[in-house]
Amino acid sequence: MFPRIPDIRNAMGVEEGALGLALVGAAVGTLISLTFFGRLIEKIGHRRVILFAIPTLALSYAIAVLAPGPLALFLLLVPTGLLIGVIEIVLNLEADRTEHALGRRIMNRSHGFWSIGFFTSGLIGAFIAQTGLSAQVHLALMVPIVLVGVILILGRFQPAAHRTGGSADAGPRLARPSLAIMVLVAVTLSAMVLEGAGGDWSAIYMRDMFAVEPFLAGFAVAIGAGAQALTRIFADRFVERYNPVLVARVLLTVLGIGATAVFLAPNAVVALAGFALMGVGTSAIFPLAMSAAAQRTDRPAAVNVAALAQISFVAFLLGPPLLGFVAQHIGIQWAFGVGIPLVVVSFWAAGALSPRPSMIV
Repeated sequence: MFPRIPDIRNAMGVEEGALGLALVGAAVGTLISLTFFGRLIEKIGHRRVILFAIPTLALSYAIAVLAPGPLALFLLLVPTGLLIGVIEIVLNLEADRTEHALGRRIMNRSHGFWSIGFFTSGLIGAFIAQTGLSAQVHLALMVPIVLVGVILILGRFQPAAHRTGGSADAGPRLARPSLAIMVLVAVTLSAMVLEGAGGDWSAIYMRDMFAVEPFLAGFAVAIGAGAQALTRIFADRFVERYNPVLVARVLLTVLGIGATAVFLAPNAVVALAGFALMGVGTSAIFPLAMSAAAQRTDRPAAVNVAALAQISFVAFLLGPPLLGFVAQHIGIQWAFGVGIPLVVVSFWAAGALSPRPSMIV
C-alpha cells in the first residue's frame, strides 16, 4: 500500500493531516493485538495463525483502499493492524526460539528478511503505479498472489520448540516502564519515528517536492527498506564483535546524515541517497535496545521487554501518521526534519546499551 499512498490521497482529495489520522487506524489495531492477543495466539498455535493471518492481511489491505474517505480508511485499517500485530508476535517468537536453539544471534537477519519483503513489495508497487493501474485493482490482484505464496512457501511450516530453562510465566499485558527503560525508549525513538516516516511519507515527499514519476516516488519507499535489509543481514556479526554502544552510535550518525540529506535535498538523487542512509541507520537500533532491556536485572526480563516494546511501538505506529499535520502546515520535508533532534537525543542515550552499568541509568 505504501508506494500508492500519493494516489490514495489524491483519490480522496484530502490533505496530509487527514490522511495521517486515517493511517492511525492500523496503529490502533496493532497496539490492541500486541497487548491482548498473545495468549490467544499460543492457544490457537503459530502454524494456524500464520497460514490464516498473512493471506487475510492482503485481503484486508485490498478492502481498506476501497475507502471513500479518511474516516472509512481509519476504520478499515483497524482490522489490518490487528493482523499485523498477530503476525509480529508469531514471527518474533519464532525467531527468538530458533535463535535460542541455535545458540547464536539471528534476530537482525530475521528482521532483514522482513526488510527484503518490504523492499520487494515497494519495488513492485512502484512499477505498478507507473503503469497507471489504480491502487484498488493493484491490491486486489495481490490477494491471490499472496495466498499462493503462503501455500507454497509456508505450507509445511512447523513452529520452533519453546525455549528451555526459561520462565513459563506470561509477560504482563501492560508493563510500567522504569527510568532505565525510558532511557532505552529514548535510544529507539529516532529510529522508530524516522523508519515509520520513510514508509508513510517518502512517496508523497518525492511527488510533492520534485514532481517525480510514480515509479521514483514508490522507489523511495523501497530503497530505504533495501538498505535496511542489507545492513540487518550483517548486523549480528558487528554486534558480536564490537560494543553495542559503538554500533548504535555509528548507526545513529548515519541516520542523522540521512535525515538531514532528505530535509535539505536539492534534488531527487540526494533525497533517494538520504532515504537509503536512513534505512541503514534504523536497521539495528531497536533489536539492540531490546537485548539491553532483557539483560537488565532490576526486574524480570519479560517485564522490561514488554515495557520497552509497548512504548517504542507507540512511537513507531502513532508518530509517523501524526507527522501528517506537520507536513500539511509547515511542509512535507519537515516530516523528516523533526526527526533530526530526536537522533541527537538517541545518540546521547545510547550509553544505556552498554553491558556494563552506565552513568545514564
